[in-house]
Amino acid sequence: MDQGDALALTALGDPTRARILRLIRDSEGGRALVGRLAEALSLRQPTVSHHMKALHDDGVVVREPEGRRVWYSIATVHADRVDALLGDRFPAETEPDLDRIADDLAVRFRGVFGRETVHAKVVESCELLARGPRSSMLASRTATFAATRLEALARAESTATGVPRVLFVCVQNAGRSQLAAGILRQLAGDRVAVSTAGSEPAGEVRHTIVAALDEIGVPLGGEFPKPLTDEAVRAADVVVTMGCGDACPIHPGRRYLDWDLEDPVGKPIERVRAIRDDIEFRVRGLLHELVPQSSGSVPHNK
Repeated sequence: MDQGDALALTALGDPTRARILRLIRDSEGGRALVGRLAEALSLRQPTVSHHMKALHDDGVVVREPEGRRVWYSIATVHADRVDALLGDRFPAETEPDLDRIADDLAVRFRGVFGRETVHAKVVESCELLARGPRSSMLASRTATFAATRLEALARAESTATGVPRVLFVCVQNAGRSQLAAGILRQLAGDRVAVSTAGSEPAGEVRHTIVAALDEIGVPLGGEFPKPLTDEAVRAADVVVTMGCGDACPIHPGRRYLDWDLEDPVGKPIERVRAIRDDIEFRVRGLLHELVPQSSGSVPHNK
C-alpha cells in the first residue's frame, strides 16, 4: 500500500481527525491552533492534542512554532490527497479501488476466507455505504466496514467461545448506539467485544454525541455510522435495540434487549447529557451481568 492509500485508510478513518483537517484547510492562512480547534469542535484541548500528535506522527500535518504558540497546517505532500478526501463532492478519480482493498483484506484473512469471498464482501460493503449520505471517506470506510463484516462472519461460523459480544442498534447509528458502545468499551476494556449498527445510518456521528462522550473522557475513535447486517447480529451474544423497531433480524441463541431511550437528534447538549447518563446506568447493569464483579469507571468531569 503506498503512502497515499495509507493516508486514506488510517489518518482520515477517524471522523474527528477529518473534521480537524477540514477546519485547518478552510481556516485563514491554512493553519490553526489546537485551542481554537478544540473550541470549534466543542472538545477538550487534550483530546484535540492527541489527534494532532497522531496526524503529525503520520506526516499529515506540520508544526510551525511561533513564540509560545504552535500552528498546524496540512503537509504540502498530502494537500491534494486531503482535498480529495475532504471535498464536498467525491471526485470520480478517487472512487474506492475495490480490488486493492480486497487484496489487502485477503492477506489479512488468509486461511479464513478466500479472495473471492473477501472481494464480494468489499463490493457489497461499498454498495451498502454508498446508499446512505455520500462521504468523502468512502474508501477508508469501505475497508473498515468490510473488515468488520468479515470478522463478524468468522465469529458467527466459529464454534469457539470467547468474550461476550454486544451489538448496539439504533436508527441512524449516530447517537444512542454510539453513546452506549463508547461507554461500554471504556468500562469493559477487552472483557467485552462491542459493535454498532443502524437500520437507516446517517452520514456522520453527531457532534453533540462526540462532545458528550468527550466530556466524560470516552473517545469515539474511528467509529462511523454503519448499516445493520445479518452477520453482525449472528456474531453477537447480546443485541440491544434502541428505537429501530423490527428492523433487526432474529436469530436463535441471541439475547435481545430493547432500551426505550429518548432520541438525541436535534436535542440541546443538556438533554444529550441526560440521555448519556441514562445509557451509562443501563450499560453498567449490562456489564455487571456479562462480567460479574466487573469494575470500570467513566470519569465524569462535572
